Amino acid sequence: MEFLERPEAQLIVGVAVAVVAVGATAYFYFSSKKSKVCLNPEQFKEFKLVKRTQLSHNVAKFRFELPTPTSVLGLPIGQHISCRGKDSQGEEVVKPYTPTTLDSDIGYFELVIKMYPQGRMSHHFREMRVGDYLAVKGPKGRFKYQPGQVRAFGMLAGGSGITPMFQVARAILENPNDATKVHLIYANVTAEDILLKEELEGLTANYPDRFKVYYVLNQPPEEWSGGVGFVSKEMIQTHCPAPANDIKILRCGPPPMNKAMAAHLDALGYSPEMQFQF
Repeated sequence: MEFLERPEAQLIVGVAVAVVAVGATAYFYFSSKKSKVCLNPEQFKEFKLVKRTQLSHNVAKFRFELPTPTSVLGLPIGQHISCRGKDSQGEEVVKPYTPTTLDSDIGYFELVIKMYPQGRMSHHFREMRVGDYLAVKGPKGRFKYQPGQVRAFGMLAGGSGITPMFQVARAILENPNDATKVHLIYANVTAEDILLKEELEGLTANYPDRFKVYYVLNQPPEEWSGGVGFVSKEMIQTHCPAPANDIKILRCGPPPMNKAMAAHLDALGYSPEMQFQF
C-alpha cells in the first residue's frame, strides 16, 4: 500500500491501465470488424428479404438484410455469390449471382434478377416474398481487382451479364483514389430489356470523363441513337480502349455472345492477358 501511494507508482499503474484499455479497445474493434463480414465460402448462410421492387414484367430488385446495421457482405470487387433455392419441382438448385451493391452499402445487399420462364432458380426468386430467407455462400470467382491496376477497362455485357460489370464500374468510379476509365458496350434485345439503366445513366452523369456506355439493341425503337443488331468488331474498335498492356476487356453474357466476343477480340489483336470472361 505504501508503494502505491508514491507518485511514480501511481504513474506506472495509470500507464498500465491505459495500455490495457487501449489493447481491449483494439481487440474489440478488430473483432467486431471481423464479425461484420457475413459471407462464408464454406457454408450457406440465410439472409432475410426485406424489400422487393418489380422493375419490369420479369425483372425485380431484391434487398436482403444483413445481421446488423453495420454488417457488410464481404464480397471482393468483381466476385459473386452462390444462391440456393428450389425449382418448380421442389428440387434444390444453386446458381451464381453478382450483387449490385458494394461493401460501402452497409447493413444490406441487393440482387437484380431477371426471371426466365423456364429458369430453375428464376422460379425460386419469382416465388420469394418479403420475410422469406435466401441461402447464400461465397465469395466465388477468379476476378481480382486492385485500384489502378489498368489504365482502362472495356466491358462487353449482354442481358443480365451487366451485374458484374456494374459492380466493378461502380467500385472504380466511387473510389477517389482510382483514376481508371470504363468503357461499356451493353447489348439487349429491346430497350425494355436494359437492366440498371437508371443507375448506368447516373454513372454517366456523375463521371462523364471516366465512364462511357454504348447501348446495342436487336430490336431498337424508331428513334434510337445506339447500336443495332449484334455487337460487332467495329463497335468494339470505336467504343473500347485499343489493345495495350495497361488495358483489359471484360465480357459477360449468354454463351453465344461470349464466344462471338472472344473471336472479335482475338481478331482485333487483344491478347489473352488483355481479356477476362466472368
